[in-house]
Amino acid sequence: MLPIATTSGKSAGFMTAFFTATSATCVTGLAIVNPATYWSLFGQTVLLFLIEIGGLGFMSFAVLGFMLARQRIGVSTKLLTQESLSLKSASQFDVVYLVLRMSFLIQLMGVLLLLIDFWPRYGFAKGLWFSIFHAVSAFCNAGIDLFGNSLQDFATDTYLLVVFALLILAGSFGFLVTKDLLAYPRKKKLSLHTRLSLTTGLVLFGVSVLTYFITENNLAQFADRLDFKDRIFNTIFMAITPRTAGLVALPYNNISAAGLSFTAILMFIGGTPGSTAGGIKTTTVGLLAMQSIATLRGKTETTFAHRRFTMENINRALTLIFVSLTLMFLAVLILTKTQTLPEHDQLQLVVFEVMAAFGTSGISLGITENLNVLGQAIIMFLMFIGRVGLYTVMYSIFNAKPQQKTYHYPEEEIMIG
Repeated sequence: MLPIATTSGKSAGFMTAFFTATSATCVTGLAIVNPATYWSLFGQTVLLFLIEIGGLGFMSFAVLGFMLARQRIGVSTKLLTQESLSLKSASQFDVVYLVLRMSFLIQLMGVLLLLIDFWPRYGFAKGLWFSIFHAVSAFCNAGIDLFGNSLQDFATDTYLLVVFALLILAGSFGFLVTKDLLAYPRKKKLSLHTRLSLTTGLVLFGVSVLTYFITENNLAQFADRLDFKDRIFNTIFMAITPRTAGLVALPYNNISAAGLSFTAILMFIGGTPGSTAGGIKTTTVGLLAMQSIATLRGKTETTFAHRRFTMENINRALTLIFVSLTLMFLAVLILTKTQTLPEHDQLQLVVFEVMAAFGTSGISLGITENLNVLGQAIIMFLMFIGRVGLYTVMYSIFNAKPQQKTYHYPEEEIMIG
């Protein structure tokens, strides 16, 4: 809210500053003002630090602070770290150092790769600043840009699209998955979490590319500005960015209704647990998909890669899906009743906005800046839940802890379906 943070030299309003800070910390990218023109260099620097903290995880920096200060880490901090980083046990704090070292190394490589293109285009000083900001934004899957229209000016720049796609994938992969892959040459073994994450991610990517090819007819609506090669690369980029990144090379207002519906589903799914992504996560979808297949085939156990999933995993996934859908439904209901919306496609606009907030994707169809205070508060709440995670909120706000009962009620079946 400092006057130095804006280009006009006037203090930003409280809700403008609050919404922007929330969007940056939750690495979402939804904005009620244009970051490229509204915020000064000082304001953009504040955004950069918020994106970095939000992307790497607030508990990563909290644990690092405890370690540097050589203070004892409490049980509550361990539980929060376990949930926020999706650790198997609260003792795996060595992964915090891995997260920080690996993240900074990848972002440094991203800066150098972007600088190759931005230096000749903008000059060294501006090119370096743009390279730093967008390398962090892409890796942290924040979706915030300083170009004013995301990556739409670079739809024909294949090199930049590839660099941004690699940074987005690196951030949404999941730190535990990356650690497992780095240790594979030595251990010759991948954990079940890594196998499921990679399999689900690859299947989603393949399905996404095929679906966009079909629904958009290889982006035929952009044939006047994109040649065949550019349309293929942009289709692949579209298959990567909606699940959490929010950086777009083509305006989604020109995408078909089928394409927008599929994009909303991708935003709801999100990325891999323990990454910079939001949503319900790929492992949740993969687990419930295999559970459904096993049930339809009459099996009582759900297996994958010669391993059996625990009932606790399945129950947590089902709870996550149910609570998430309930929150989405309530948010859509309240927004459609309280917001001033265009006369056409109101439900589509609101559902897309809600999914973008919860999935921390940040892709909007243009209604964010027109939200009133209540609408902004709802979107901020969804961004917070989507980034921090439902179970982390339960552990921290509601103080939810597993309770072991010494008794069980008798079982009785009900009719399903």
